[in-house]
Amino acid sequence: MDIKSLFTPIQLGSFTLKNRIVLPPLTRSRSTQPGNIANELMAKYYSQRTGAGFLVTEGTQIEPRGQGYAWTPGIYNAEQIAGWQKVTKAVHEQGGVIFAQLWHVGRVSHTTLQPNGDAPIAPSAIAAENVKVFIETAPGEGDLADPSAPRALTTDEVKELVELYAQAARNAMAAGFDGVELHCANGYLVNQFISEHSNHRDDQYGGSLENRLRFLKEITTAVADVVGKDRVGVRFAPLFESTTEVRVYLGLVESDPQHTYISAIKVLNDIGIAYLSLAEADWDNAPDLPETFYKAVRQEFRGVIMYAGKYTTDKAVKVLNAGDGDIFGFGRPFIANPDLPARIENNWPLNSVDPTTMYGGTDIGYVDYPSYSN
Repeated sequence: MDIKSLFTPIQLGSFTLKNRIVLPPLTRSRSTQPGNIANELMAKYYSQRTGAGFLVTEGTQIEPRGQGYAWTPGIYNAEQIAGWQKVTKAVHEQGGVIFAQLWHVGRVSHTTLQPNGDAPIAPSAIAAENVKVFIETAPGEGDLADPSAPRALTTDEVKELVELYAQAARNAMAAGFDGVELHCANGYLVNQFISEHSNHRDDQYGGSLENRLRFLKEITTAVADVVGKDRVGVRFAPLFESTTEVRVYLGLVESDPQHTYISAIKVLNDIGIAYLSLAEADWDNAPDLPETFYKAVRQEFRGVIMYAGKYTTDKAVKVLNAGDGDIFGFGRPFIANPDLPARIENNWPLNSVDPTTMYGGTDIGYVDYPSYSN
């Protein structure tokens, strides 16, 4: 295996990435409470990983109703913007390129996480099943819970959400980010609009696939108008098999996933965004995406294509050399190995991830993983 191809530069919008290795969005739940504010600890975590050619933040809720897990950061007020400025400053001092992932969980939430204890919002009043949210049960302590039953958004409220995405993008630029990624995957709000299973609306945002893609089109266009289309990425998680693992993964499997997602990708290509991020299934023995899907994505999308989801160096090189992908996210390995690109390039051994410190907590299992020492 020749890994040299992973260390060739690539252009992403106006940015020249030094390699093809990406820190993908990874929920770590270390924001300062109360307020869900990014902090110095998070700045250290991201700056440690600037060996990546490209970094994308953990999911960052665009408004208070967008939160589905305790202690995740927001980007909808001045304090949160100031917190993220610490992160972007630290990353830029190390020469890194970092985008903020803009996130709204929609129905995958709980009344205890919602303003005034209200019901979560969704395209339709259909509860999320076979998934869990993470709620705070006491200061600094949390537990898994079933999502609360949601209420359906009115048409006017959907239009207001488009502006909330645009405002979050403005906030991201004020915080010093180089661009934004829209989280449209894993059964969260945008995915809920796209899916035939969670969207039973009878207005212009529901019914036909064209209508179900309208919210995606409108928020992507609005955000591109704010930050520039060459500073926008979109993440999907196309799933092709209905299994228990898919449900745990928060996925929604359409009756024709290839048609659904290639249609969505055509919408994004017409807008002209910088990159498309595709999160593959990441459980043990998860199937690869169909070869026909890889080829169709490349045919329909002119920008940079990113893949992630339990990627190994071997798989990344294979997909890159086949011409199907351009950049690759390495999640768990990057959590445990802040110097992951150097380890890959030099074939150094990897640290193992401690699963007990993935979410919440202190610096332990967050910024204390060692870099390699000869």
